[in-house]
Amino acid sequence: MDGLIAAFREHDYLCDRALATAVFLGLELGRPLLLEGEAGVGKTELAKVLAATLGARLIRLQCYEGLDVASAVYEWNYPRQMLEIRLREARGDIGDGRDIFGPEFLIRRPLLQALETHDGVPPVLLIDEIDRADEEFEAYLLEILSDFQITVPELGTIRAEHPPRVILTSNRTREVHDALKRRCLYHWIDYPSRERELAIVLARVPQAPERLAAEVVAFVHRLRATDLTKVPGVAETLDWAAALLALGARELRPALVDETLGVVLKYEEDVRRVRGGVAAAYLEDVAAGA
Repeated sequence: MDGLIAAFREHDYLCDRALATAVFLGLELGRPLLLEGEAGVGKTELAKVLAATLGARLIRLQCYEGLDVASAVYEWNYPRQMLEIRLREARGDIGDGRDIFGPEFLIRRPLLQALETHDGVPPVLLIDEIDRADEEFEAYLLEILSDFQITVPELGTIRAEHPPRVILTSNRTREVHDALKRRCLYHWIDYPSRERELAIVLARVPQAPERLAAEVVAFVHRLRATDLTKVPGVAETLDWAAALLALGARELRPALVDETLGVVLKYEEDVRRVRGGVAAAYLEDVAAGA
């Protein structure tokens, strides 16, 4: 585990031992890893860092409502098939038409790409925000996640020679079905402690003055204790630190906080609630070390 934590740190990703253990077991057991947590806590980033650490290709499937097999797995290249038919007609060689459903006419989408790797290095397959996909698509994934194979009626079953390392993420906008969870190891990623988040900011935005970074982290933690429509994640903390650095800030000031709240808060009602007196009071708490 220590080696994995150190390897992630080389890519500026700081994880605790529990998360490193979950990743290690996923790799050792060849099991998909389902990561749940609030948006912006580093779930997607973990898959990117894992791919970089393993020297593997990252294949990402971004889920959304209405995602179907044609967009996620494969579809036939109909324009190319039509062109082939017309060329054959021009040559007077129509044939029986079945051979236009061969591999050369198949458009491979992320899930099929992940099973057909031929360089001997299993890719990292990121199935991002599975909770946004329909339950029907979630059910379709069961064969892939348990047997690492896909059935194309015209070609037969395609099985992965080198099964991909699979990371699924969920923001828990709906519950993922138990059948999918049974095929995965599970880990919840929570917001980091103030100390860990400061270390993350200093690693990812190294030009930021330490005082500014500490104040940003403390202010964000104060925001997370507020009843907001959407509390900021680690990604917003990093964005805010980078934005303040771009403005030449060395420390937080009330006017500066008011002018840049849109970087860290994403709803107008949240910005209006915090801007002004509340932000000034939070800054006093930060200065007092609360």
